[in-house]
Amino acid sequence: MIHFLGVMCVLILFFISLIHVYWAFGGTLWVHAVIPTKTANEKAMNPPKLLTFVVAMVISGFAVVYAEKIQLFTLRSMPTWLQDYGLYVVASIFLIRAIGDFKYVGFFKKVKTTEFAINDTNYFSPLCLFLGVVGVLIEFS
Repeated sequence: MIHFLGVMCVLILFFISLIHVYWAFGGTLWVHAVIPTKTANEKAMNPPKLLTFVVAMVISGFAVVYAEKIQLFTLRSMPTWLQDYGLYVVASIFLIRAIGDFKYVGFFKKVKTTEFAINDTNYFSPLCLFLGVVGVLIEFS
């Protein structure tokens, strides 16, 4: 069961990474619903395309960490410290993102009425919680 959940995490992370690549190359689908907003019409940030591409690569790296840990493949060039502690770090990032007390993201966010905030409560934070919990379960299994 843990292996199946790990595979789901890998697929989800690669899909999210592909979406970020799409946005980095100028795609606009769903973009209005995933950028934090201060009010209904005022974005809290406007990430440049290069940063969006960097985020895509980081998320792909997270997927590789999950994949290597559940032994979908073995990377001989992956540093030992990353094999040993990488999933702890990645899972912690997702758990903190989900549960953290931030202004625009997380279950305890301050801004709660914008389209992004509603999507964050319904989809993004639960997804981060799922990824974090599965990461911890993989580490302890």
